[in-house]
Amino acid sequence: MAIENKSAEEKHIRARKMMLWFGIISLSMSFAGLLSAFIVSSSRPDWVDDFVIPTYFTFSTFVIILSSVLVVLAKKAILNNQRSLATNTLLGAFLLGVIFIVMQFLGFQEITEQGYYFTGNASNVTASYIYIIAFLHVVHIFSGIIVLGVVIYNHFKKRYRSGQILGFELGATFWHFVDVLWLLLFFFFLYFLG
Repeated sequence: MAIENKSAEEKHIRARKMMLWFGIISLSMSFAGLLSAFIVSSSRPDWVDDFVIPTYFTFSTFVIILSSVLVVLAKKAILNNQRSLATNTLLGAFLLGVIFIVMQFLGFQEITEQGYYFTGNASNVTASYIYIIAFLHVVHIFSGIIVLGVVIYNHFKKRYRSGQILGFELGATFWHFVDVLWLLLFFFFLYFLG
């Protein structure tokens, strides 16, 4: 009976991890499609060659890297039964996620200050792609913040401990994914617009 329960639990864990990875692969394919369209559109005559990446996009990149580091530290703290450290690092990662979103919107403001808008007479295809790609990423970061909120809630309910951290691992995997996704997008923008 104990072997059957362990086998069922292992199947459950594998199924949840696989569902998460299917979602991550789907999201990756969506962004790959947008980036492909970006590359194809860059040969258009109305493409802006001197577009300047917003400074806040650069700042937000450092913020999101730090948030991922805090999530890694939170996992180590949970595994070492250091609840206070886990709480502080999780709350720090959550706060940095919020700061990242604020910085992205400040970056959008920088784009409009350059005279580029998403739609209308002052819009162009270059800025529109950047708005769409970056905003879609912000939506996924917002989803990640919700996930971190659930992880923090479960942490306060003492649901995570060494050997029982599946929910934490799933949340952390998604958070690291959206963080790495931003790094890829940021360097993509630097390469194709710089």
